[in-house]
Amino acid sequence: MEWTEAISEAINYIEEHITDDISMYEVADHVHVSPFYFHKGFSILCGYTVTEYIRNRRLALAGQELLANDSTVMELAIKYGYESPDSFTKAFTKFHGHSPSNVRKDKAMIKDFAPLKLTISLKGGYTMEYRIDKKEAFTVLAVSREFDYKNAKEKIPLYWKEHYEKGNGKYICGMYGINIDPQMGNDRFTYLIADVYNPAVTIAEGMEVTTIPAFTWAVFPCKGPLVQTFQALNSKVFSEWLPAQRDYEIAAGYCVEMYDDVSKYPNGTADENYYAEMWIPIKKKGSE
Repeated sequence: MEWTEAISEAINYIEEHITDDISMYEVADHVHVSPFYFHKGFSILCGYTVTEYIRNRRLALAGQELLANDSTVMELAIKYGYESPDSFTKAFTKFHGHSPSNVRKDKAMIKDFAPLKLTISLKGGYTMEYRIDKKEAFTVLAVSREFDYKNAKEKIPLYWKEHYEKGNGKYICGMYGINIDPQMGNDRFTYLIADVYNPAVTIAEGMEVTTIPAFTWAVFPCKGPLVQTFQALNSKVFSEWLPAQRDYEIAAGYCVEMYDDVSKYPNGTADENYYAEMWIPIKKKGSE
């Protein structure tokens, strides 16, 4: 199934089962796309994680029902997948800006969240450099933190800033940034700031040793001011390069960022010539 067809079918499936106990895994399985790839691609192309999209659609529909009929808060909570009226009321108030009682009694405004609709635009014809590189397993010394996919773009640069402000750069310079999501479909993932592990170095408190498995990697060069160019590359890889591949697919829930030595560049990571790479583990389609 082509990626645009997969997104369109996924949205239709979500709408048909909006009050069922559906998960991102179930939606990905329905459109025959690996959970990790589907999660990443859906988030990049649609601007929401699958879980966030489903939650917003349910709360919008609950608001409509609250105005249209006499359903109780308990009935709406059960229908739209909440464990209790309190948890439903809290989510409803956060989304709409008003509690269910204010909406019903005081005629407060509610928010709509319409289903996504696929529009066609011509893309492609681009030139994108990459190489295929088979690498053995390697071990890193790292600090780690969990992030939500939905706000990782803003939070991870702050994590790097915090790392250096705390003086941890003297222990881990930050040759790698590594995204690990073993289940390939969680709303959260583990992110490592890492260097190649040297057994002779003392491991400081709060640091860990992690082995990255051997994979065949698609390696993408990234040249220019780091934050802007790397985020643009990430979007392009998952929204354009991977969907266009006839032979390869994601092999596992890893993504490695490799950073060149900052001291080589007059303006550091903001330098127009700063060099980095993105590594995506791949395998032949249909292979185990």
